[in-house]
Amino acid sequence: MADPVWVVVMFDLPVKKREEVRAANQYRKLLLESGFSPVQYSVYTKYLLNATGLRALIKPLKAAVPPNGEVRILQLTDTQWASQLRFFGSKRLEPEERPKPLAIFDDAEVAQVPLFIG
Repeated sequence: MADPVWVVVMFDLPVKKREEVRAANQYRKLLLESGFSPVQYSVYTKYLLNATGLRALIKPLKAAVPPNGEVRILQLTDTQWASQLRFFGSKRLEPEERPKPLAIFDDAEVAQVPLFIG
């Protein structure tokens, strides 16, 4: 199994005309629908448990880049992500933590699930 990765999408999209603004908003919406979270206005990230689905994730993002738009997509390891320098004003902030694993059942529900041995 591959190591976890952070996918970082950075973009500059033209927004001078009404149709350019619409295209830029549609691109941001696509990122959100694809599970990305904004970390800055034109920088979005997504944490993946492994990079096996990266190509399928990037394909629609590439196809949706508006004319005259520039998009960069980076793949960072957990170690690289954690080594970033992050500031708000002059105050140093820690990088965002990796998302918690999805729990399908909490401890109480697990205890109530019957065990079938066949």
